[in-house]
Amino acid sequence: MKKELTVKLNDKFKTDIAAGYPLLTKESLEDAGQVTEEGTILKLTDRQGKFIAKGYYGNQNKGIGWVLTRDETEEINQAFFERRLTAALRHRHDMFNDPETTAFRLFNGEGDGIGGVIIDYYDGFVLISWYSEGVYTFKEPLVAALQNIAEFKGIYEKKRFDTKGQYIEDDDFVAGERGEFPLIVKENGVNYAVYLNDGAMTGIFLDQREVRLAIKEKYADGKTVLNTFSYTGAFSVAAAMGGAEKTTSVDLAKRSSAKTIEQFSVNAIDYESQDILVMDVFNYFKYAARKELKFDLVILDPPSFARSKKYTFSTSKDYTNLMKQAIAITENKGVIVTSTNSASFGMKKFKGFIDKAFKDLGKKYSIVEEFTLPSDFRVDPKFAEGDYLKVLFVKLG
Repeated sequence: MKKELTVKLNDKFKTDIAAGYPLLTKESLEDAGQVTEEGTILKLTDRQGKFIAKGYYGNQNKGIGWVLTRDETEEINQAFFERRLTAALRHRHDMFNDPETTAFRLFNGEGDGIGGVIIDYYDGFVLISWYSEGVYTFKEPLVAALQNIAEFKGIYEKKRFDTKGQYIEDDDFVAGERGEFPLIVKENGVNYAVYLNDGAMTGIFLDQREVRLAIKEKYADGKTVLNTFSYTGAFSVAAAMGGAEKTTSVDLAKRSSAKTIEQFSVNAIDYESQDILVMDVFNYFKYAARKELKFDLVILDPPSFARSKKYTFSTSKDYTNLMKQAIAITENKGVIVTSTNSASFGMKKFKGFIDKAFKDLGKKYSIVEEFTLPSDFRVDPKFAEGDYLKVLFVKLG
């Protein structure tokens, strides 16, 4: 049996939690110190003892747990997980029937009713990411529920809850049959090689699906494309498949080169006709400015925080400066795809970073398109922070 504890909510937070806010923080509980065991079921009441909600204790970078239900009689067991998972699958029903896209988000944490866990679908295989030890204590009933409501070839997992919030290296296989990797998935007709058993990342960020489609369908044809912080080159591949004249992919990680070559190769694109550079993006900007290189399309999708030998990059402090460097090597009437996955600020503030860069340089621009998360990345309307992705297509001049 799961340990259950009655905990009083702080008056300042009880109204929001009663109204649907899902995240629990130390500040929201009257005495957070009494809860010490990860995975403890928390019966949340007001100071008078009136029931408000039921959740679980699980430390992660966002808070100390999540609300699971506002029904006092609802037990947190396999049947509970089956109900939540069934509703999530129903929401993605059409995606299972699209032969052109075989990888997508199946269950999006608090957006689907269980904060701290996400499940991605990769052409018959599923990958569960656990974000706290607390939610990981529900592994047995959740996996059983998953197996009970749908058929999958195999189940893999990523444990992302070591002391620094990093991925815990392990054999990530859980159940079913083991996959043969790379697994080739499709996204809007483009092939991508993914690995479910090779470190924290799979090889593609599924939340950028609509952005890659826009690049392929509307922005790449006949253009020179620079993809910075390129990771496995997914944006470059989308651009090349959309008829780009040439792509240049730049990333500091040594693995990025082989991974990018692989992504081009699984689409029968000659990678030798593309530029794939392993170097610091900031050094590349200086090099490109010195050589007077200009691109028609520049993609800026930096991590929220990054550190190299010479530079430390933080989105909230440094995006404006990054944007200025990108503007300097973008053709007039060219487009910069600006992107961030930082949940610490909203779209309005992000637009402010872009605006300041252009104003400081005395240049004109227009925002021609903007994107947030696609529909499979369901967001809880009471938890705006969950809609973390912000992408703007910015046209110069």
